[in-house]
Amino acid sequence: MGDYLRTKKEQEKAVLIGVIDQSKSMTVQEVDEYLAELDFLALTAGAKTVKSFTQKLDYPNPKTFVGAGKLEEIQDYLEANEDVGMVIFDDELSPTQLRNVERILKRKILDRTNLILDIFASRAQTAHAKTQVELAQYQYMLPRLTRMWTHLERQRGGIGMRGPGETQIETDRRIILDKIAKLKEDLKKIDKQKATQRKNRGKLVRVALVGYTNVGKSTLMNMLSKSDVFAENKLFATLDTTVRKVVIQNVPFLLADTVGFIRKLPHHLVESFKSTLDEVREADVILHVVDISHPNFEDHIKVVNETMAEIDNREKPSFLVFNKIDAFTYVKKDEDDLLPKTRENYSLDELKQMWIAKGDTPCLFISAIEKQNIEEFREKVYDVIREIHSARFPYNDFLYQDYSNLMD
Repeated sequence: MGDYLRTKKEQEKAVLIGVIDQSKSMTVQEVDEYLAELDFLALTAGAKTVKSFTQKLDYPNPKTFVGAGKLEEIQDYLEANEDVGMVIFDDELSPTQLRNVERILKRKILDRTNLILDIFASRAQTAHAKTQVELAQYQYMLPRLTRMWTHLERQRGGIGMRGPGETQIETDRRIILDKIAKLKEDLKKIDKQKATQRKNRGKLVRVALVGYTNVGKSTLMNMLSKSDVFAENKLFATLDTTVRKVVIQNVPFLLADTVGFIRKLPHHLVESFKSTLDEVREADVILHVVDISHPNFEDHIKVVNETMAEIDNREKPSFLVFNKIDAFTYVKKDEDDLLPKTRENYSLDELKQMWIAKGDTPCLFISAIEKQNIEEFREKVYDVIREIHSARFPYNDFLYQDYSNLMD
């Protein structure tokens, strides 16, 4: 209990900043959704959000991201709440914006990219993940050396200050570039080792779990493989790709759990973690896991599909696995309500019919944690895996034949 209280006491407090960018036709609702996700990111990093600020602009201010009036409002709030030590912006700030905002607000300033990098730094366990995160951190740091020098002199700790920003006092441009070059070489070596490992696994059918972060991929993997992959209700619980051998009705295959995707995923991370997603590229079957209980799951599907298109555009068998049906809720419309239905007004059965009717990708509806509809899920996945396995190992096909007629 003492550790818990101490952790709660030491939790950093933060305010969140979002801009309704009218040049991108953004709506108030969209920005609220982004800030809710940013709040979850901050919580995952160990911070407590105490207030959010939003501003509608034709385009973000090139000097301070938000306008002078809004910045003054934020400054007044911070002066009245001295225990708030951090300000987090929902978009990546330029070096100039970071420097100007920090000078005015006199607080630690993070943007969405820096926050995600910090979470990745805290979650990285293996040499592969640590190298990828460190590379992304240096690439982020490179254009911001002036600001980072200031931070290094102050030797701040806490969220956003993990990793090379704390320890490498000599971070000038040449040294950073040398480090980036070395890390890229290290990644090439690790990638070769990973490729060898994949080659040594033989020709077993490969299935990859993909999806937005925190949709239950690791929980589903634990259930299918009876393993103990780390899973918790926080963003980016899984960084390293985990591969397990699974058998359904005597057909073996390899199941890979991959890092979750997210909106506004920093470019540095996409580039650094492309090698981690080799399991996706080389997969024979894709299981796209979706949290159907999330109010914005359609947006999540779109984000994953767009990211997947960058990684691998080859056609291959895929399923949309709508998870967390046990947590699904909806608001039933009154009969005299003449307004059109919104996403919140559709029942689970109605959503099922809508997605099944689209017909582009087979849909499965399950609860991994409550083990609902798991047998149907196994049967559908088995049919696809068996077909690929039979084509790859035709001499084993007799194992799957129906010989009941020979018993007459």
